[in-house]
Amino acid sequence: MNSTSAQSTQSTLPPQVILVIDFGAQYAQLIARRVREAKVYSEIVAHTITAAEVKKRKPAAIILSGGPKSVHVDLAPKLDAAIYELGIPIFGICYGVQLIAQQLGGEVARGGRGEYGRAIMRRISGVKSSLLTDSIVEQSRDLSVWMSHFDAVTRVPAGFVATAATPDAPMAVIECDSRKIWGVQFHPEVMHTQQGTEVLQQFIYQLAGCKPTWTMDSIIDTQIKAIRDQVGSERVVCGLSGVSIRQLLQRWCTEQSASN
Repeated sequence: MNSTSAQSTQSTLPPQVILVIDFGAQYAQLIARRVREAKVYSEIVAHTITAAEVKKRKPAAIILSGGPKSVHVDLAPKLDAAIYELGIPIFGICYGVQLIAQQLGGEVARGGRGEYGRAIMRRISGVKSSLLTDSIVEQSRDLSVWMSHFDAVTRVPAGFVATAATPDAPMAVIECDSRKIWGVQFHPEVMHTQQGTEVLQQFIYQLAGCKPTWTMDSIIDTQIKAIRDQVGSERVVCGLSGVSIRQLLQRWCTEQSASN
């Protein structure tokens, strides 16, 4: 990619992006979709991404996906540990939370019987949670969540607290507000998890500070600016789908009417 095309590609990106780092999860695409449904742009990247590459991308937040491996096996996918030190909000899901615990000095126990399917998770009393707020977990403190894991976090890293548990995952949610790192053993992205969307949006909006600005209007604005920056006063030939043509014509007519 030459410098001109690279600059053009960069200029078409939204001002805020959440990177979904993929560890081979069957739900990586679904996680990215849930973020976009929250009107925040997301991109899936390989787990081999380096801290330098992440820093260059300037993401608003990072989500670590689940994955089929155990953190204990040889050649298990790892995260560049320097990414934890960038100060970017991080949210680990399933394998992602186990990786956080292992890489930052906690412990992950090899699986006993594991948990698969629906499980009842209870918020740990007397412990403040920034992720599982009172509006998410009602007075009963119980949530029905979807699990798919064999190993489990058994000791949190220094500075972290466990804020929820299930019968087979004593530390089903771990949090460290000061380092901006949170993790859950369950899958908030699937429809089977009660309040899963709310948990994701709590991270996206409140903890990561993202705004729901990735809308059709914002996408059109970004693309129009990118085209103007690249083309200038030259002429171009553009092929669009029928739906895109209708939307762009409506937008153009509205702008022309406003300018007259």
